[in-house]
Amino acid sequence: MIYHGLKIKLHPQVYEPAEDTFLLAENLRVKEGDVALDVGTGTGIIALLMAKKAKFVLGVDINPIAVELAKENARLNGITNVEFRQSDLFENVEGKFDIITFNAPYLPGEPEEPIDLALVGGETGREVLDRFLEDFPFYLKEDGIVQIVQSSITGIEETLKKLKSKGFVAEITAKERYFFEEIVVITARRA
Repeated sequence: MIYHGLKIKLHPQVYEPAEDTFLLAENLRVKEGDVALDVGTGTGIIALLMAKKAKFVLGVDINPIAVELAKENARLNGITNVEFRQSDLFENVEGKFDIITFNAPYLPGEPEEPIDLALVGGETGREVLDRFLEDFPFYLKEDGIVQIVQSSITGIEETLKKLKSKGFVAEITAKERYFFEEIVVITARRA
């Protein structure tokens, strides 16, 4: 697959970039010289797009197959200011970032194979997202921003409320309607 000049290899056990990915890609707020973190990096496409402007990008994924694929995609495109590692959300992340992106899994249920980790967000579909919302402020620079892709299936209002309760100003900066859901990009910064 080719997207904005990037050659992206795919794997059946790694989430293939789709509408949600492209909505985030088209609305990224990464700036020249940023240090960026892409959580749930999958094929690495968002991390690699951010690497075009950012000084350094770290991409993490719980799926080891995704991590290897993302590394391969970086090599394929000759992008060297990016690193990929296996991590359950922030488990293997240290330091603070100017921008953190997360395309959250949102289907209710329990993951059964590696690909499910990209789609299934726990019993209610919100568990993974809620864990992310608890921890991300510790990894965000004072003036940093977070961008979350979310489906209306898992309660956009609830996410906006949680961000507000943590002292963030959040807004929906992009949205697309599909036949059974709306996909939004929520962009937030400290108030």
